[in-house]
Amino acid sequence: MLNPDITLVREYFLGLQSSVCNQLEREDSTPFISQDINADNGGYSRPSVLENGQYLEKAAVHFSHSIGAELPKAASERNPELAGKSFEALAISMIVHPQNPYVPTFHANLRFFLVDRAHWHFGGGFDLTPYYPFPEDVLHWHQTAAAACAPFGDTLYDRLKAWCDEYFYLPHRKEPRGVGGIFFDDWTGEIFGDVFAFVQSVGNHILPGYLPILSRRKDLQFGEKEESFMLYRRGRYAEFNLAIDRGTKYGMQSGRRIESVLASMPPRATWKYDWSPEPKSAESRLYEDYLRPRDWIRELT
Repeated sequence: MLNPDITLVREYFLGLQSSVCNQLEREDSTPFISQDINADNGGYSRPSVLENGQYLEKAAVHFSHSIGAELPKAASERNPELAGKSFEALAISMIVHPQNPYVPTFHANLRFFLVDRAHWHFGGGFDLTPYYPFPEDVLHWHQTAAAACAPFGDTLYDRLKAWCDEYFYLPHRKEPRGVGGIFFDDWTGEIFGDVFAFVQSVGNHILPGYLPILSRRKDLQFGEKEESFMLYRRGRYAEFNLAIDRGTKYGMQSGRRIESVLASMPPRATWKYDWSPEPKSAESRLYEDYLRPRDWIRELT
């Protein structure tokens, strides 16, 4: 298949949304609340949110199909030749903020742009933000990411991992958001079917990367100290989303429903002035051993 088929992408994203919601519901025994929102210009969105679950404080899994007369700046600043052109954009985004500090937050998204009925590209990936990391969890996450990339080139995982480390970084804090994963943007090619197959592989590996971690950590005992640290670190997550994330900027610039754009924000977060962890504590281990680029697979196997 040489030419892009937006219908195929839409069907895959909608199917992935349903699959992710169903699997998270089974894990948490709490239903998602979904809406169907139709735009006057033919666009459509289906936000789905789970709140105050048994294990998930908040999970958001959103699908959107946007149609516009002019590409928003956040989507054209890297490709100025596309500025001012009409577009269609499909996206699925997901975020989980757990109840238990021993369970990491995770984020994933996939997106497709068709601009002026001529240019097309994909973007997306998934990354992990632990509070109290376990090396076997981080290894599993990155091995799953590598498995998603493996059929498409021996060096692809290393390339997309480095891209993820670069993107999910808070320069004002001089620290990564978490332990990374894979990330790609403006991803296109001569044969649409080949590129779409890679995007589907990424989508199909998202929950196999996360659910085993959630399952083995969700019932661990924790106290006020651990919860307080999780809320403090969630503040970093909020800072990234509001100050850096291109997806948030795109959503605001494109006029999307603001409740959907900001659904990835943590339900609770705290900021403490000039705080630092006690030396050699479980909290300091996150900073010393995990919040830095590492070759996780080679170092942990």
